[in-house]
Amino acid sequence: QLQLVESGGGLVQPGGSLRLRCAASGFTLRDWTIGWFRQAPGKEREGISCISRTGDITKYTGSAKGRFTISRDNAKSMVYLQMNNLKPEDTAIYYCARSAYNPYDCRPGTFGSWGQGTQVTVSS
Repeated sequence: QLQLVESGGGLVQPGGSLRLRCAASGFTLRDWTIGWFRQAPGKEREGISCISRTGDITKYTGSAKGRFTISRDNAKSMVYLQMNNLKPEDTAIYYCARSAYNPYDCRPGTFGSWGQGTQVTVSS
């Protein structure tokens, strides 16, 4: 059964860090571009960062640049999102998904097989 399962979310104070994990099963992770996305209440889902099949190409959207780092370990079927210097506006449900396209197209519409998401709350 094809699955992407996110974990690692939680409550963190502003300026803190979290490492999100996306565990893939039921398919060969190295064959797919993977992206991280988030959706805050009342807002549309937005792309955060995407990574190529081999991990040599990454893309970050404006809000993630300089603070977040995406990585993957195909041997472990895992993709990670290291988030540093978190801000209250980073509060959202974070999702991972896969795409057959290159990571430069980091839009939610080009991704599928969404996980259930993990909640990130940044608050003092």
